[in-house]
Amino acid sequence: MGTVALSVLDRSSIRGEQDRAAAIRDTVRFARQAESLGYQRFWVSEHHSVPGVAGSAPTVLATAIADATERIRVGTGGVMLPNHRPLVVAEQFGVLEALHPGRIDLGIGRSLGFTGGVRAALGAEATTDFEPRVSELLGYFDATSGPYPGVHAFPAECTHPPVFLLATGAGAQLAARLGLALVIAPVRGTEQLLERIAEYRAAFVPSARLPAPYVLLSTSVAVAETTEAARRLLLPEAWATAYSRTHGVFGPLEPADAVLAHPWSARQQASIEETLGQQIYGTPLEVGERLRELLARTGADELLITMSTFDRAEMLDSYTRLAELHLP
Repeated sequence: MGTVALSVLDRSSIRGEQDRAAAIRDTVRFARQAESLGYQRFWVSEHHSVPGVAGSAPTVLATAIADATERIRVGTGGVMLPNHRPLVVAEQFGVLEALHPGRIDLGIGRSLGFTGGVRAALGAEATTDFEPRVSELLGYFDATSGPYPGVHAFPAECTHPPVFLLATGAGAQLAARLGLALVIAPVRGTEQLLERIAEYRAAFVPSARLPAPYVLLSTSVAVAETTEAARRLLLPEAWATAYSRTHGVFGPLEPADAVLAHPWSARQQASIEETLGQQIYGTPLEVGERLRELLARTGADELLITMSTFDRAEMLDSYTRLAELHLP
């Protein structure tokens, strides 16, 4: 592996008729494999009431992964703070850090539940109060007790796990103001990505938590023997995304052959092409060239890889090939 660190974000995707518990166990197994390949971090996500995703409780799953691994950093990408009280999040990560000192990351985001019913069930609060909630959370780690005098988040005080902010909405500006690391994805093109990264770096205020800007670039990467084989790896998730946009349901991943057998509507075709256009895939040589170009343009400090596909053996092969690239 090269000088740029590579990390993994896994959503615990469900494959076909797979049992959800099996998908969770697969994630823990995959974390051990990622560790053996030399990946820097292994993060899990928070999704509620999504038929195709088993990852709903990232703090609990991160605990199981940290228990099952030895070296790799473990964290969340991320805990959606509108769904949780900052005190509880601080306490949970304080316990995680106490059990696995020096290995825990806290990635936080501001996304609400996908539907009104999910938001109501979670008691999710409007994102307009996101910055005060982040500040309150950080205060518990810093032993300033936030807005509630005498309230302490034991055993979180003074543990200072690295905090990463997902760049949704005004996340980049907030990360800069609070001196936090930034997680950002090239969702709407490279130029907009470059602008947001530049704004983050220009506005960054050094903190005791982080003395200089740190950009973790999240992207989906598939590596295979041929370009077409790599593209096929991305089709199951691209189809699930397209289907969710036209039917409102993100379902379990299907094999690439099954995806290709579906009669795609014009809207689904456009969605799939849009998704694939935002992702990096190809042979090791092709992927290496594209990633080096992306790193040169963005100056990203680390890559967070989010790729998932139906066949887990093929997915592991892709991550293995990626880990063997030398990225300056």
